[in-house]
Amino acid sequence: MKICSFFMLPFLFATASMGATTFTSAAKVSKDVEGKAECVMELHSRRILYEKNGDIRLPMASTTKIATAITVLDSCEDISAEFPIPQEAQGIEGSSVYLKCGEVYSVEDLLYGLMLRSGNDCAAALALYSAGSIEKFASQMNKTAQKAGALATSFKNPHGLPREGHYTTARDLTMISCYAMENPSFKKIVSTRYYEPRHWANKNKMLHLYDGGIGIKTGYTKEAGRCLVSAAERNGMTLVCTLLNCPTTYERSTLLLDDAFLAFQQVKILSNGDIFKVGNQKGKVCEDFFYPLMEGEEQQIEMHITEQACGKIIGQIEIYLAKRLLFSTNLYKL
Repeated sequence: MKICSFFMLPFLFATASMGATTFTSAAKVSKDVEGKAECVMELHSRRILYEKNGDIRLPMASTTKIATAITVLDSCEDISAEFPIPQEAQGIEGSSVYLKCGEVYSVEDLLYGLMLRSGNDCAAALALYSAGSIEKFASQMNKTAQKAGALATSFKNPHGLPREGHYTTARDLTMISCYAMENPSFKKIVSTRYYEPRHWANKNKMLHLYDGGIGIKTGYTKEAGRCLVSAAERNGMTLVCTLLNCPTTYERSTLLLDDAFLAFQQVKILSNGDIFKVGNQKGKVCEDFFYPLMEGEEQQIEMHITEQACGKIIGQIEIYLAKRLLFSTNLYKL
């Protein structure tokens, strides 16, 4: 194969860095309101828009339950299935919906209790139902983390109560959260303000405080401090913000999300049906490609086209930002 064409897109802005950015207003805020570790990521591209101490391993309290919920959803064929609460799930310390042994709940009920009310008892009940033991379920959670690309995380329980070897990083937790938010059932649960069947209100104030807020989970223990993963949608872009050990989670999340939405915009770089020359032929793209870009980065976008011969596929197009590959897709013969 050879590179037969090269394109530089004529975009609007001036040069900017490829890496995560320290936003102007965030930089002005006193250090005592920042989290020990922070990360803001665009959901679909997984681009890190802002990060501070993103790879430091820390306890994460009840934000653990993000992984619990998506692990259950990934493995459960029918969330309307009901089962009696086992004795081992009754009386779990910390936040609770006060489940009692023998009461019958659906998996769906317990997922809402888990994510809206942060029920540690819900976490235990779901783990026992899904895997038969807390230890086996924690192993499943670790597989979920790996599937999400979170390789510096270790789960030991489904609720986030302090346990040696139970930790994540701000970057990993954001990756897990992005993975979870791509599941429609998970997104529906964490964006629900009030679950009528059990009369449970969502504890996450970002749903009320932040324009475009869509979840997802609060957390607190003495060891972990205040933690929050929040998500918001504006102008076709979905952002996920993680704070670990932050004294002002809602204020800080609001600031970081506002800055990210101001600094980045979702740019459509390829459209389904776009036509490109491939050698002596013409090929078309069969999917859209969007990417969050800062002011100036459009000038650093490059497209490389290579020829191929494989049935209807006659080439491949690759998208680069500042010489880093972002995306590639096939070109199909017209």
